[in-house]
Amino acid sequence: MNTWDVVIVGAGAAGLFCAGVAGQRGLKVLVIDHSDKVAEKIRISGGGRCNFTNRRLDASAPQKHFISQNPHFCRSALSRYTPLDFIDLVQKHGIAFHEKHKGQLFCDHSAEDIIRMLLAECDAGGVTLRTACSVKAVRHLEGGGYALDTPQGLFETRSLVVATGGLSIPKIGATAWGYEVATQFGLRLVERRAGLVPLTFDGEAWAPYAQLAGLALPVGIETGEKKTRMHFDEDLLFTHRGLSGPAVLQISSYWQDGTPIRLNLAPEVDLPARLQEAKLRSKKLLGNELATLVPSRLAEAWVGQDAALQRTSAEVPDKALNKLAEALSNWCLTPTGSEGYKKAEVTLGGVDTRDLSSQTMESKQPGLYFIGEVIDVTGWLGGYNFQWAWASAHACAQALPGPA
Repeated sequence: MNTWDVVIVGAGAAGLFCAGVAGQRGLKVLVIDHSDKVAEKIRISGGGRCNFTNRRLDASAPQKHFISQNPHFCRSALSRYTPLDFIDLVQKHGIAFHEKHKGQLFCDHSAEDIIRMLLAECDAGGVTLRTACSVKAVRHLEGGGYALDTPQGLFETRSLVVATGGLSIPKIGATAWGYEVATQFGLRLVERRAGLVPLTFDGEAWAPYAQLAGLALPVGIETGEKKTRMHFDEDLLFTHRGLSGPAVLQISSYWQDGTPIRLNLAPEVDLPARLQEAKLRSKKLLGNELATLVPSRLAEAWVGQDAALQRTSAEVPDKALNKLAEALSNWCLTPTGSEGYKKAEVTLGGVDTRDLSSQTMESKQPGLYFIGEVIDVTGWLGGYNFQWAWASAHACAQALPGPA
């Protein structure tokens, strides 16, 4: 019989970090993962350099950067294990890193540096790791604790930690296992959907813009009305199927199916004034003047849709100029959908925080804990989701009952 103080299912960011901290507290820790490789999401994150945290995280107001039915749930864990705490660990392991944009920290060399660090922390805690080991069934034992049936044997544990992530990127092993365990033990779930995901557009209406695939530019983007309105200033990327880039990934977590998004394609430019100025002084085609204000491919696509704009600036009627300025600075369009979980960086929703302790991550089912993405806590793009993984894992590891 294999008996452990704690079994952690999921060898990703949250699972490995929790294991290392718990092991170094003296607990006998087993980590199980159904994949043959650990931490695949870390490996591919940040273009292979892992955006591992964000300096700008404000633990006193997490609702600024996190989405949840109860956005204050994550405050306790985030305030007790901060970005500075994780930065200290990264520096202790000699990992070089840099700040790229808006507080986002990336490894100088490779995401593998973070994976090696987590595995080193696990080694320091004497953690046992079993990969290519799927859990077939979980049973609660009469005297307390849990039994896990796996192809590698039966494991018994006093505490069970679910760190299996969400549904995003199934090709690297994402499954619904964590949600199934929550349901098995009577915990509530918040509806799941893809977050931080490219948005798609279909039909003839998108045809003029499909040719812009590969074009990137800074934009203002927003969705929602009044109290639900969200706005970001980030880079946009045109794709063959729609829109991506940081601006769209951010807004996608707030966008609701069937509702529009609004884009300012020239946020640094007073378009009405500049176009009127060009009309007064320029003998060039309007398209050429517009190409000095926005990327030339974008200017061509816009002017090409309206014969009234295919003249010199002086010849274009004021009404057409104003209409063009409005269209570029307040482009309202409704996505037909998203690229779904196959391209989503995170899963919105998950295990309902009403059934979890914000102090310990223990559920109302004694001895059963949930950490990381499987919970209904989703961060913005930019290292916030990794910081939630570290913070929730640390809160859980510190709260687990001591060695038997």
